[in-house]
Amino acid sequence: MPKDQLAELTQPQRDRLAFIELRVRFVGEIRRQDLVARFGIQSAAATRDLALYKELSPGNIDYDPKGKAYVLGPDFRPIFDFPPERVLSWLTQGFGDGEPMRLKVWVASESPSRLTHPDLDVLASVTRAIHQECALAIDYYSISSGKSEREIVPFALIDNGLRWHVRAFDRKSQEFRDFVITRIKNPVVLKGQPVAAHEMSNQDIQWTRIVEIELVPHPDQPRPEITEMDYAMDRGVLTMKLRAATAGYILRQWSVDCSPDHSLRGHEYRLWLKDHLALYGVKNAVLAPGYRSPDSQNIMGKAD
Repeated sequence: MPKDQLAELTQPQRDRLAFIELRVRFVGEIRRQDLVARFGIQSAAATRDLALYKELSPGNIDYDPKGKAYVLGPDFRPIFDFPPERVLSWLTQGFGDGEPMRLKVWVASESPSRLTHPDLDVLASVTRAIHQECALAIDYYSISSGKSEREIVPFALIDNGLRWHVRAFDRKSQEFRDFVITRIKNPVVLKGQPVAAHEMSNQDIQWTRIVEIELVPHPDQPRPEITEMDYAMDRGVLTMKLRAATAGYILRQWSVDCSPDHSLRGHEYRLWLKDHLALYGVKNAVLAPGYRSPDSQNIMGKAD
């Protein structure tokens, strides 16, 4: 059994095999040079690691002579059990490549776990489509319209603090939208299918637009100097630059009062958006606490 054979290997060997599986499963391919660059080993050693992984898990990887890379096999079955948080950390922050194991804790700490995690097989299809710059066929479950079949062209993951989305062009609505990954079923990577220029990320206005906002201590909260300390403000102001596509999520997560007259009450509202007009034209600004669009724009019908 692979688990028993893995246990007989050294920890560095298991780390390299785990890296092979991560790359192939979530990116779709791996080359010897990826192992050489990541672990500082010789090319011959990388070749042995790839051969060993192939021996331990027949059908998981195939060699593509045209691309000179090992690619995801048709009968892939993971031999490592990665926690979703670690996979997402590796995908979005580029560290934590090794075998999943209980590391020694140097300082005691606690952080709340998420209530939901994306299915790793679904996530793998999404990230392979992103890496390979191709479309993805999915069954999607929307609160507004129920189940529908869609083709999307994904290009980025978004963490809104509560759940993970994928930013993608939706061929059904002909718009760029955020799709909740836990609502995606039966994904199929449409490799080799052309992607049109208007479906690319550089055509997503909400993604390419950068919004500069200024946050200040909430005028109705006591001791503003402590809020300034907590958020490392400079002269009483915290300046941030956000993508328009993520601004509403972040302001909601931080409980920023975005009303023009700082009218929200509650201990959670320690920050106030100094100029609510900075969010003008930001589609998901309706998610920001207290925000009211000057033209009362309502985009909730477009949210999936």
